[in-house]
Amino acid sequence: MTDELILLQVESSPRLEQLLEFSLEGISYRTATAQELSTGAFQNCRILFVLYVDELGMGPECFGLLRLLRANPGALKGCVGSMIVDGAGELYTKQAAQALALGANMAGCMFPGKPLVEGTGSLYNQRVSAKRMECSLEEAYFLRCRELVQRLLSFHRPHFSRPKILMLHASDNRKSNTVAMGREVLEHLAPYCDIRTISLQNGAIYDCRGCSYTACLHYSKSGTCYYGGALPTEVFPAILESDALLLLCPNFNDSASANIMALINRMTNLLLQSPLFDKYLFSIVVSGYSGSDLVARQILGALCLNKTMMLPPSFCMLQTANDPGSAMHSPGIHDRLERWSHEILHTLLPETPSQVQ
Repeated sequence: MTDELILLQVESSPRLEQLLEFSLEGISYRTATAQELSTGAFQNCRILFVLYVDELGMGPECFGLLRLLRANPGALKGCVGSMIVDGAGELYTKQAAQALALGANMAGCMFPGKPLVEGTGSLYNQRVSAKRMECSLEEAYFLRCRELVQRLLSFHRPHFSRPKILMLHASDNRKSNTVAMGREVLEHLAPYCDIRTISLQNGAIYDCRGCSYTACLHYSKSGTCYYGGALPTEVFPAILESDALLLLCPNFNDSASANIMALINRMTNLLLQSPLFDKYLFSIVVSGYSGSDLVARQILGALCLNKTMMLPPSFCMLQTANDPGSAMHSPGIHDRLERWSHEILHTLLPETPSQVQ
């Protein structure tokens, strides 16, 4: 991957132009257009995606970018990206970021942990950062964007001689389509990786009750949580020991299941123990009818944009299957699982063994 920085901006505003001038001061970069995606000109680059959304959300140019990304798989092969989303109102900035992240990721782009800075119209979402940095809301926004650019420029993806992979699920082992797919992926990875599997059905999983920051920090220092259960005693230590998380997510009413969401909601406690910037996130999402993309956006939004895990290229395997066991009888499923397993190995290993090229 080259160190060249590409600025890919879609729509603008006076505040956004000032922000970019501040964030990119002294940095060499070139601007590009979304239309260049189909030419392959973006491969192996560092890309700063910049979007502006008005009070009604994404405009035609934003949707045009998404369609180009979806139409050109592999267009961003070898790329690393980060995002700035500036909004005129209080809504739609995160919606735009999640949609862009999934589209770019499926086109081959990886994202470091926490690759997004968003600014709502009022910049009220910068309140906590401004308080911590002892500055105004706008100053916090500008400084965070400059820091985001610096992290993008300095990022280098880690590799592991024998990666440790943790597969987490909350499904019935006997009937689950996601578990069956996950197990086949692990069979391909096992010769090269150390594997551990944890079911979130084992033991009580309590959702977060919203302790104060100081209370959460107090318990995290001793590796515990006020609400206890299996998460702080078994699951969180396993996540910290792993290099990559494989999260199995069946679609429950266009959302991840309750236990998966409880895990995510309680992870603030884990982040106070140790940031997760060095962990890769992979996921399998199975929908009975449709909507796998909604769950994929939810997972990447929670665990990469928010909880700091890295989003590797093509992080998610999406499948539609309803009846128990039907996923493994879908046309071409075994070839798809094998190819995706090889992509995981290409991401994690310093050199991919010749037998999986």
